[in-house]
Amino acid sequence: MHTIADLCVVPMGVGVSVSKYVAACQQVFDDAGLKTHMHAYGTNIEGPWDDVFAAIKRCHEMVHEMGAPRITTTIKVGTRTDREQSMEDKVTSVKEKAREQTGI
Repeated sequence: MHTIADLCVVPMGVGVSVSKYVAACQQVFDDAGLKTHMHAYGTNIEGPWDDVFAAIKRCHEMVHEMGAPRITTTIKVGTRTDREQSMEDKVTSVKEKAREQTGI
């Protein structure tokens, strides 16, 4: 099953900056061959359900291996059975509707 997930992993007990942990998770997703879009407060991940969730698990393992004693994670997941849809499709659809509404 194809899925798009929005993931926010927050290592706790590691100080204020978490960018090195985010970079490690991004490498996990790249190694898994998943499409991602990093944004200011998380990462969108696209791919087969099992691959996405295996990579999220590996991300947690990696962050713990890097010394984080605790992690809190927020995950939002969407799937469709009526048609294929990518992250880009979703954004394009909203932009097109916004242009129609504003006439720009």
